[in-house]
Amino acid sequence: MTVARAVLFDVDGTLVDALAGQRRIWAQWACEVGLDPDTVYAVAQRTRPVETAAELLPGSDARSAAARFDELEDEDASHGDVRQIDGAAALLDALAGRTWALVTSNAERRVVRRFERLGLPVPAVIVDNAATRHGKPAPDPYLFAAERLGVEPRDCLVVEDSPSGATAGVAAGMTVWCVNCSEVVPGAERHYPSLAAAAPDILAFASHAPSA
Repeated sequence: MTVARAVLFDVDGTLVDALAGQRRIWAQWACEVGLDPDTVYAVAQRTRPVETAAELLPGSDARSAAARFDELEDEDASHGDVRQIDGAAALLDALAGRTWALVTSNAERRVVRRFERLGLPVPAVIVDNAATRHGKPAPDPYLFAAERLGVEPRDCLVVEDSPSGATAGVAAGMTVWCVNCSEVVPGAERHYPSLAAAAPDILAFASHAPSA
């Protein structure tokens, strides 16, 4: 039975900015496998690493290829440049005692490492790129997060920054708001120029009673 409303956050581009490291890592990976870095990065923005490898290297061992990317990003998570998106710390601190989770196309260990480095609170539920068979834009990760939290999908707010994530939230039957966006993201009900601008409304959503 639903006991609360929940806020489900994407991570990269929504709460933390590790974009420079991501581009560098994918560029290195692309060069190692003989592909164009820009082409690789365009695919990587909408798929999980193993799916990126499968799409770009058909006929190869996608998991083995993705494992190399994991090695590079594990190192970056511990030592690379990363910053919190403006307003992230204040928002997550204000959600203390509320129901929220992270739903990411990254690996949980890397998310936790970056959050620890930034001093951001880590929630009890993190749905990462290995938690479900299908990743975003499929609804599976968001539905799994709701299940783990014991919250109905209709009582969940998805906070995203990308079309792929917004599509996943809409397909899951959840409310979807996009932040840190300069253009309209199809499927999202609201668009905010920054996370900080969305924070009061996110807190208000989390504070309301769930659907009857």
